[in-house]
Amino acid sequence: MSVKTNPRQLAWELIYQVEAEGKYSNIILPKELKNSGLEERDRAFVTELVYGSLRMRGFCDAAIAKFSDRPISEIDPKVLITLRLGVYQILILKMPIHAAVHETVELGKAVNGKGAATFINAVLRRVSENVEFRPTEECDLYSHPQWIINAFQDALKNGDDVRAQLVADNEAALPTLVAWPGRGSEEELIAAGAKKIATGTNAYSYKGNPAEIAAVRERRAGVQDLGSQIVVEKFFESGSKGMRWLDLCAGPGGKAAYLDSLISDGELIVNEPAPERMKLLSQVVNRAKVLSFDGRNPPEDIGTFDRILIDAPCTGIGALRRRPEVRWRRTPKDLRGLVQLQSELLDSAAHLLNPSGIIGYATCSPHLGETKLQISDFLKRHPNFERVPIKQLG
Repeated sequence: MSVKTNPRQLAWELIYQVEAEGKYSNIILPKELKNSGLEERDRAFVTELVYGSLRMRGFCDAAIAKFSDRPISEIDPKVLITLRLGVYQILILKMPIHAAVHETVELGKAVNGKGAATFINAVLRRVSENVEFRPTEECDLYSHPQWIINAFQDALKNGDDVRAQLVADNEAALPTLVAWPGRGSEEELIAAGAKKIATGTNAYSYKGNPAEIAAVRERRAGVQDLGSQIVVEKFFESGSKGMRWLDLCAGPGGKAAYLDSLISDGELIVNEPAPERMKLLSQVVNRAKVLSFDGRNPPEDIGTFDRILIDAPCTGIGALRRRPEVRWRRTPKDLRGLVQLQSELLDSAAHLLNPSGIIGYATCSPHLGETKLQISDFLKRHPNFERVPIKQLG
């Protein structure tokens, strides 16, 4: 069967792109599902296999290490992906064992070869004889690297809260949509099957592929987490008419598109140094001026601003439900470089800000080094700045 008609093989191909090519599951999965020709039930199965096995990779690897006759480090990476898919179906999804083993071995024959399939069959047989297996190490049981668990402990302080966060990271999350004011409407999203989120202003949950909705395809609505939406709303409330706004790290443009839709009287400049991401950014903003420069070295003629948003590059460990592979991709070494970059972006923004202006600093991370300590260090370097409580905005 071809990749396009075999859900397990499509899942394998997508995970391989994530693991070997550095792609992001939440970006490639919707596109591939749209073009797959699979029925809705099979698309849902592919989604479960991709996101689930990426989230629970630590748990699955602990089982593979326990029941394999060779160390994980000596297993071919392509074979390891196949094994993880099989273990996930047996131990996490609790699928009928015969079907899970048989289909995974057949997948192994197709993508790894007959010799590897024999090894896959042997490991999965042992796993299937131990379906109550649970890892003894906390990092394996909850499928998070230890340094991330430590970061949650530093931020939350309470062991029960940390465990609740770890469990939540491993639960499936529905896509969250935003109806961009003046472009999309609540009525069309609800008509398409989305449901209003009570705690949001323009937020909707959707059970399915957002690309199926015309408003999303036509860029009148977008996919954006509720927390990200709230950042934009609170920051917008801090401003007034006629201001100059800068989104210093606009990325693919989620926050920029929402802010662009809200600002009707004023100037918004959005910046993204990476060419490919700049193209995406240009597609989702209407009125804003799109620039591309290193946020640490802005053009001399860019002027000054009343409001500057820094949606800073970060470890992303606060968004692991949506981007499960990030937990395996990021390392403490990355943290050091990102903290330095965040610091330099904040210093750059400080020089671009008008008197009485506000910098909005946001990350997708609870790590103290990227949040509280970062801001504390900034205030030491810039004693003429002070924190503005969110409740005082607007």
